[in-house]
Amino acid sequence: MSLEMVPDPTAPTATGPGVPDESYDVDVPYTPDPELVAAVEKFDDRFLDRELSWLRFNQRVLELAEDESLPLLERTRFLAIFTSNLDEFFMVRVAGLKRRIAAGLAVRAASGLMPREVLEQIWTTARELSERQARLFRDVVVPALAEHAIELVRWDDLDAEEQKTCKRLFKNRIFPVLTPLAVDPAHPFPYISGLSLNLAVLIRNPSTGKEHFARVKVPPIFDRFIPLERTDGGQGARFVPLEDVIGAHLKRLFPGMEVLEAHTFRVTRNEDLEVEEDDAENLLAALEKELLRRRFGPPVRLEVEESISDGVLDLLKEELDVTDEEVFRLPGPLDLRGLHGIADLNHEVLKYPAFVPTTHSRLAEVESSAPVDVFKAARRHDVLLHHPYDSFATSVQRFIEQAAADPHVLAIKQTLYRTSGDSPIIDALIDAAEAGKQVLVIVEIKARFDEQANIRWARKLEQAGCHVVYGLVGLKTHCKLALVVRDEAHHGQGIRRYTHIGTGNYNSKTARTYEDLGLITVDEAIGEDVAHLFNNLSGWSRKPSYGQLLVAPDSVRSGLVDQIFREIAHHEAGRPSGIRLKANSVVDEAVIDALYLASQEGVKVELLVRGICALRPGVPGLSENITVRSVLGRFLEHSRVFWFVNGAEPQAWIGSADMMHRNLDRRVEVLVRMPGDDSVESIGRLLDLAFAPTTNAWELQTDGTWTNNGAADHLQEVLIEGQRRRRSGG
Repeated sequence: MSLEMVPDPTAPTATGPGVPDESYDVDVPYTPDPELVAAVEKFDDRFLDRELSWLRFNQRVLELAEDESLPLLERTRFLAIFTSNLDEFFMVRVAGLKRRIAAGLAVRAASGLMPREVLEQIWTTARELSERQARLFRDVVVPALAEHAIELVRWDDLDAEEQKTCKRLFKNRIFPVLTPLAVDPAHPFPYISGLSLNLAVLIRNPSTGKEHFARVKVPPIFDRFIPLERTDGGQGARFVPLEDVIGAHLKRLFPGMEVLEAHTFRVTRNEDLEVEEDDAENLLAALEKELLRRRFGPPVRLEVEESISDGVLDLLKEELDVTDEEVFRLPGPLDLRGLHGIADLNHEVLKYPAFVPTTHSRLAEVESSAPVDVFKAARRHDVLLHHPYDSFATSVQRFIEQAAADPHVLAIKQTLYRTSGDSPIIDALIDAAEAGKQVLVIVEIKARFDEQANIRWARKLEQAGCHVVYGLVGLKTHCKLALVVRDEAHHGQGIRRYTHIGTGNYNSKTARTYEDLGLITVDEAIGEDVAHLFNNLSGWSRKPSYGQLLVAPDSVRSGLVDQIFREIAHHEAGRPSGIRLKANSVVDEAVIDALYLASQEGVKVELLVRGICALRPGVPGLSENITVRSVLGRFLEHSRVFWFVNGAEPQAWIGSADMMHRNLDRRVEVLVRMPGDDSVESIGRLLDLAFAPTTNAWELQTDGTWTNNGAADHLQEVLIEGQRRRRSGG
């Protein structure tokens, strides 16, 4: 999308983006000269490829596992995270590329690459990274763990007593669960479920000399790495992979046969969902049917242990219909997701120092054991939350729980995209409905890989009397909103709206490890906007413009582009200007082109991007004034922040939207303008710290590679230390 295709954001509205406020004294909103637009668009290679950029992101995760300054078990966990990330990338992104190629929809990407070219680079890069991960695990992490008496050993490393213990375990617990599946004219090649770990077994009938293939699935119900009791009286723990124990006892599965070979393998399948939404009433049923089909998606990757014989590999390739490029031959063990179990071991000295979130100062108890009244606190002042440093349980969760129990609360409206299995938020909404309050819940049942859980929660909420709707046909509801309507006649105020708008999900578990921002406010304009938006989502009303919100798919892209243009106008008028954006991903071409234009006109642009970035910084004549950095660490950087210097009267927006096509065109996303100067200043200080030259970060180079700057200060550790000082009164 070019700049010229962005919808005109200056159409008359009462307030909001496109309408100059008092601090903006340019008579006519900035409109870029067509020649300037052409000066941006002449750079044909100005966009980095999004898929390859994602692989660079996962490389940064791997570099955390390689970082010897990090605690050893945390490095072990980053190995597991790398595996999970790459699995999802193949299940969704690679699967999508293959599907487009097969359907003849091979359109050239914004990066200039055709899908086939992208796919070939993915195979090469992903294979290199996977081999690098396997070597790191085998040659570095396993020996380092052994130095701390945590031994990950293979079957041949076990002593006789340990093998005897595993034999009993196999006989009593594992063997009854296993189902060997033979392949012969009477037994077709079995279905191999996605991401399951399997043994490819070659057996021979000693009577006939005929060889047969069989598959044994490694049961996912057991620990991936089996703990062993020390027999040498030593301290620490020893673990052996589950597949090694099974492989050592295959003769019990095939009595009377000779076991010739056994090799582990793993298949990744297309697990993205395609649901027709023309009939919203049938969406739930259609989604449940599609979830059943997901298990049978075509393969997109075959991982095999490097010891596998060519004959067995050829059979797997033929039966699974995978190409040579899709085969990843790796040192074992495969599937390192199981390392989460090792990382959870109780060895505090090998982990990050313990961290406990604290209650936000405006919600903290004062000389009382009773929890603070969140409503009273919000009436006194807006509350800007920064999780996980500020406790989710004593802020957002308490807000909903108090609303459910408060007799003056008339209604609660909330969006749910992902939530935890034992969600206190869900319980509070159910309590509110059972207490007779009006409860509206917008449940996004198409949240990828959480579909089944969200269907279950939707039905539970409906049974409790909540009004449950699934948003708008064709759009995922990704915004993070909660609205509480309270009758405050006893305060002489009548009806008052309390609003929470956040950048992260209403999930009490991920709130401990995801970095997010949230605002609790009684600002009337924001409350009215959010009320209108809920009406849009639950009914037939249509309000495309809002005073204090930008709402996708109507106005997030155009509103942000307009804000960027206004910074250019400030710069041209000699006023202070500058742009800072923090996001998970920056891919949208229209937003990137607007940032390029700002750079060409002399506006300083700083981006903090955790994952994908298609913007190419440092290109002479295009992006000399743009820098891009990435922060990864203990917590997953998840908040989205949009900051504009605005002629020395800064504006800050937070919300749910990343700069991606799916967010701006196919989701309901919300950004809210911070209503108070102190909230704007707090966000400004956070960004100052993130962009400080002393803060450790990866910096994006013009060629698309990322380089760590080696700075001493780690952003999250600095914020943790600041929280500790506040807690101790220092």
